[in-house]
Amino acid sequence: MISLINRQATFTYFIEDKFEAGLQLLGTEVKSLREGKASFNDAYCLLEEGEVWIKSLHIAPYSHGSHANHDPIRTRKLLLQKREIKKIESRLKEKGYTVVPLKIFFSSKGFAKVEIGLARGKKQADKRESLKKKQAEREMKRDLSD
Repeated sequence: MISLINRQATFTYFIEDKFEAGLQLLGTEVKSLREGKASFNDAYCLLEEGEVWIKSLHIAPYSHGSHANHDPIRTRKLLLQKREIKKIESRLKEKGYTVVPLKIFFSSKGFAKVEIGLARGKKQADKRESLKKKQAEREMKRDLSD
């Protein structure tokens, strides 16, 4: 199963709530995602007129596509239930919250899904603490394997 993870998001933000959303994609985008050719650099989600959109998600053009290939950085609609959108909307009104994409994967039925997180930004000290924790876990694994 192909799964693309946004590691930068968990380093930069505290993820407080997660949602699973469908992605509205073109055919060549799905084929490119199945090859694992996507990048989360600068990707973010925004709420406009009661709909959630993902911007700056780079899905590389399909290698065997024709002249009708997709635009790699187009804005894509996320498919969520109304109650989930309302929950996100109410939290975004609070100061410091944002919505970030965490992971792209394919469901058991073969649909492309994106896991988005309701996030609050970390301060510099929190980021240093995360790095220390990660380093300690790495050292423990190394000691156990020896």
